[in-house]
Amino acid sequence: MVHSKEQQNIPGYTFKTPDVATAPISMQDLQLLKQTVLFTEEDEKYLRQASEVLADQINDILDVWYNFVGSHEHLLYYFTSLNGQRHPNSEYLAAVRKRFEQWILDTCNRSYDQDWLNYQFEIGLRHHRTKKNQTDRVQSVPIINFRYLIAFIYPITATIKPFLAKKGHSLDDVEKMYQAWFKSVVLQVTLWCYPYVKDGDF
Repeated sequence: MVHSKEQQNIPGYTFKTPDVATAPISMQDLQLLKQTVLFTEEDEKYLRQASEVLADQINDILDVWYNFVGSHEHLLYYFTSLNGQRHPNSEYLAAVRKRFEQWILDTCNRSYDQDWLNYQFEIGLRHHRTKKNQTDRVQSVPIINFRYLIAFIYPITATIKPFLAKKGHSLDDVEKMYQAWFKSVVLQVTLWCYPYVKDGDF
């Protein structure tokens, strides 16, 4: 099973490296979250199938997502440089895109184990003022506001369904792949929210 083209070719992609701290969320807590979003072994199976469907469409998917962000000034704002003119930082956008590409593959193929949980915590830190901008060494706005983590669940879920339907699978299989993707995105974004929540409240 291929998880990455070449991990070392993705700047800032640090899955399963010493740079990633242990998540302050237990595996038991993760299991309870999975139960809450109705995520089962069947969903894992359909995510594997989704990987096969999406693998050669990833650039097209990212074009849709990047066009969406680029057409909304309030979202593009989070990639602007602090140079007084607020222009989007194209190098920053390009670096994030490479990791976003890998995120699609990881969502479908990774085992949701301790290493995966740790990396979700890392992703959350990179959206929060704790670590935003550090990975790519950019001077940009200090945080992606919490409300947009939640709101972005819909566009990165709704837009995936047409791509899942492009390889001739039955309507039932497409729906099951889509629901598995939806559950995984909700699960991941929930974990990314950890740094935004007061100690003891998560």
